Amino acid sequence: MPLPALVATRYVQPLREGGSLPAVVDTADDGGLWVAKFRGAGQGARVLIAELVVGGLARALGLPVPELALLELPPEFGRMERDSEIQELLRKSVGCNIGMRYLDGAFNFDAMAAGDLIDADLAARIVWFDAFVTNMDRTARNPNLLVWQRKPWLIDHGAALYVHHDWRGVDEARTRAPFPLVRQHVLLARSGDLAAADAALAPQVTEALLAGVLADVPDTLFDDPSGPVGAGELPGAEAARARYVEYLTTRVRAPRAFVETAIAAQADARRAPPQRLQARR
Repeated sequence: MPLPALVATRYVQPLREGGSLPAVVDTADDGGLWVAKFRGAGQGARVLIAELVVGGLARALGLPVPELALLELPPEFGRMERDSEIQELLRKSVGCNIGMRYLDGAFNFDAMAAGDLIDADLAARIVWFDAFVTNMDRTARNPNLLVWQRKPWLIDHGAALYVHHDWRGVDEARTRAPFPLVRQHVLLARSGDLAAADAALAPQVTEALLAGVLADVPDTLFDDPSGPVGAGELPGAEAARARYVEYLTTRVRAPRAFVETAIAAQADARRAPPQRLQARR
């Protein structure tokens, strides 16, 4: 099913904890609130591509991720915003952006308060997934986990797939490389059987599944000047989709070095003292 396409009608409030100035916005289409990620922020369109690819793949694998949508910003959106920095961001983001369903009343994950809400099997699947997509943003300092309705939710995947910031330098060795930053994963010590998680999840990551996920990424994000096509790295949107599919299918092919590294890191993490969380949204 294609992602819903919504039109933002009202800027509600910024979420200043994020470096890219995401915001809560309202839409006319469903009357709901969404967390908007803006194309004009930070590293531009590639962050939004990562959000769509990683978030869509997580949902396809049964991991808890808020609903995603394409979010159109009309030219008049945000003209009444008084903050000049935010107004400039919105001006640069007119057109296609992305939204994530706002989880009203959610709070940041804290292992001491909510650790029992993530069982060992789910923790193992999350660790496996983050190592697969090279997500560096699931640490004790910045877990990017929310608790809502007594369930955990994975958010903020813009820093994942970091190789796509330089496709020219991505060969097979780099594609199949381990992910040493998994050692900093907030759930590593409490995760269960990573080999079992690998056996359950890896066979589901098929070329057909990935092609379906990439089909949800609109051409305009690839073609943006900050995107891989607009920057001249890839010849067109279809070639870009094929490159992401190729990267991920190659990465998930056995043997998977990222799994071996995660298992070794897990053994070390269980021997280490627990880390204190300093969560932010």
